Order: sequence, then structure tokens, then C-alpha cells
Amino acid sequence: MDPERSLTIVGGQWGDEGKGKVVDLLSAKYPVVVRFNGGHNAGHTVRFADRRFALHLVPSGVVHSDVTCYLAAGMVIDPPFLVAEIDRLHAQGIATAGRIFLSPRASLILPTHQAIDAAREQARGAARIGTTGRGIGPAYQDQAQRRGLRAYLLADRERLAVEARSLMAEHNRELASLAGAAAVDVDAAVATLVKAAKRLAPLLKEVGPELRHHAAAGRPILFEGAQGVLLDRWWGTYPYVTSSSCLPGMAAASCGISPSLLGPVVGVMKAYVTRVGSGPFPTELEDAVGDGLRERGAEFGTTTGRPRRCGWFDAVAARFAVLAAGIDAIALTKLDVLDSLDVIKVAVAYELPDGTHLDTVPADPELLAAVRPRYEERRGWQAETAGLTHATELPPAARDYLRYLERQVGVPIVLVSTGPRREETMVRGDHPIARQFAEVMGAGAARST
Repeated sequence: MDPERSLTIVGGQWGDEGKGKVVDLLSAKYPVVVRFNGGHNAGHTVRFADRRFALHLVPSGVVHSDVTCYLAAGMVIDPPFLVAEIDRLHAQGIATAGRIFLSPRASLILPTHQAIDAAREQARGAARIGTTGRGIGPAYQDQAQRRGLRAYLLADRERLAVEARSLMAEHNRELASLAGAAAVDVDAAVATLVKAAKRLAPLLKEVGPELRHHAAAGRPILFEGAQGVLLDRWWGTYPYVTSSSCLPGMAAASCGISPSLLGPVVGVMKAYVTRVGSGPFPTELEDAVGDGLRERGAEFGTTTGRPRRCGWFDAVAARFAVLAAGIDAIALTKLDVLDSLDVIKVAVAYELPDGTHLDTVPADPELLAAVRPRYEERRGWQAETAGLTHATELPPAARDYLRYLERQVGVPIVLVSTGPRREETMVRGDHPIARQFAEVMGAGAARST
């Protein structure tokens, strides 16, 4: 593979797969990193040596001093939150001046979006979707209704105040109709927004022309997606999904560039599966095994702190994600979480109550919720893999598990994570993407010495 080609990273499950660590690893070779969807409902945790960075809006590559980061048009941005995240990076010794840029076409999240989000979830009762309550859905709704505010207004604070005040007044009327939900203090909200605008206005820059310039200069670009394919607005377990598209094609649309600039697609998946919030989850383990995975894997959301639902690896859903997103290779995380298990199960098909078999994820969430997974069992290795960095060091049963997953899913596993730190990672196989990863990680090791 041409070392100058760009690369796209997406989640291959229901989010929380460990994309932040993978992007951080790759940033050693990619001087440009772009986040292309979602908002601060996403959360990436990056660990390097004894340092830990929890990121929500800023691309994970920001921890490297020579990486330029872009927030593209397909994102929704809470301005005060972005300011706070940048300030937190500064407090942790990460200088961002001249390295973070925001598309003027991105949409803005207002406090009233968050209030509407919370009120709607409350009104749904037991049927709630399980949103983060951060206003993501209402902001995208306003975008679709062509009444939302876009980031270019940050450069004109007087106009921003007028338009924000008008839209929040509409929102407050809607809140009153939602079981009498409390109105948001518009004056205070506008003051906070205008203050954030002063900080963010210098960051505004059209992303498409910048990326085309980087590509023309031979600088490879890393496209970082949020959430995962199974949370995609069209191809996920709708309506229990996020409010944006999580597929690679969204990167081209969000950035305003040709899909040819995106390069190969790497899907990040865990060695098991997790999910946050409501929605069907065929392999969910509501027993001691699931509790053990949650405990060993520290499965609590970066954004919300909510405990994640845990289950066995779902090869049906993984194959579906590979096909829907055009995933070329897999980066598998948290293999070490399975170390203590004597038996590991993998779902290879679904069975409906009437005995019908499914080998794909159906569009109807009620149908998916009704399936019973058909499992195949693999022998566990019951040996420590945490911290291993070479595939030859893995126990034979662990190597067999990886080969088995490749056969089930249909694409190679080129990267395996054996711990939360960036150093606890191994490249696997001789696929062109694996060779690229080996080169990148070699560059990263040279940089960090």
C-alpha cells in the first residue's frame, strides 16, 4: 500500500470499541486528523505512558504536537463545551494553537437543544432511546428543518446573539408543550454562547479546501469516525441509533471532498461486544460472565459514565458492519479481557422464534430483539495476554480465536490491542494495511524516545 494514502477509521459495533487508541497510534504517521460526525456524545480515551486524555470533540491525534486537527461540517458543536475541552488540553500540557480548526458549516448545539433532549427522553418513559442528553438529536433535527445555527455565526457575535435568541425562544415554547418542561434562561445562555464565540471564531476554516491542499502536498489524512456502524442513522438498529451517519461515506460528505481521498477503511471492534443505552442486543450477557467482562474491561462510558451492556462477539453483526461500511480490515481491541475464560462463545447466526434462521441484521428492531443467537464455542486460553506486543507471544488458543474471527467476519485482523496503553498493541499478519500499521507504529516509537 502506498504509504502516503489516507485512512478512515470507523467503529464496527455499537461504539466504544477503542477507536481513540487506534487513532492515537496512527497519528504518528498521519499529520492531519479529521473528525467527521457526531458531537460531544462521543467519548475517546487515549492513554500514553502515565497520562490519560478523555476527548469528546477534538480528534484523538491532538495529543501529538505536529498533528493538525479538523472538525468537519457533519458535526454538531456545543461551543462552551469545545472551549472547555481545549482549555483542559492546555491544562494537561497539550498546546493547540494553530492545530485545531472548525468548519464554518458545522451546526451549533444550544442549551435548549439539551433541555429538549432530556424532556423527550423523560416523556418516553420505558420506551426511551437512551441518549446522552447532550442535545445531539435536537440539533440535527434543527439542521434537517433548516432552522439550525451554523458555526460561521461564531465570527459575528451580534448576529449570533440575535439568531440564537430567536431559536431558543422557539425551543422554550416547545419545552412548555412537553409536559410543562422548564424553560431555559435565554439571556444567560446567549451570554455564555457569545463568550465562547470570541474564543472559537479564530478556529473557523473551510475543511474541504484544507484537506485537498494537504492531499496535493502528499500529506496523508486520517479520518476519525464517532460511534459505530450499528448506531448509524440508516444502517444501525434504528430508532436506537445516533443522529448522524457513522459510515465512511459520511466522511466525504462531511468534509466536502471526493471519496477517493478517504483511503482504505479500518473497522475497530472489541473481542467481545458492548452497548450503551436501549436497543436490541442479541448476545447480551445478563449474568456473572457479563459482569466479569464489564469489570475486567472497565466498561463504563467515557461521556456518561454509564455501565455498558456486555455480550459475546456477534459475528452476524460484524459481517453486516463490514459489508455496510466497506471495512477492509479490523483492529481488534481488549483481547486481554477474555484471558480468564475457559470457554468463549461467538454468535454465528440468529434464530427466530418460529425456527427461521437469519444470517444478517434485520431492519426491524423488534425482529432483532426476538432472535436467539446460535453460538459456536472456542476454547479459552486462560493465560495472561495483557501487554503482549508480538503475535507470536499469544497463547495458541488466542491465536486460534483470532483466526476463527477472521473466517467468520471475512476480513483480516491486522491490529490487536492487549491493554489500554498505546504501547500494548501488536500488528498481525502481512496484509498491506498491517504493513502500514507496522511502519506507523515504528515511527511512533521513534518519536516517543
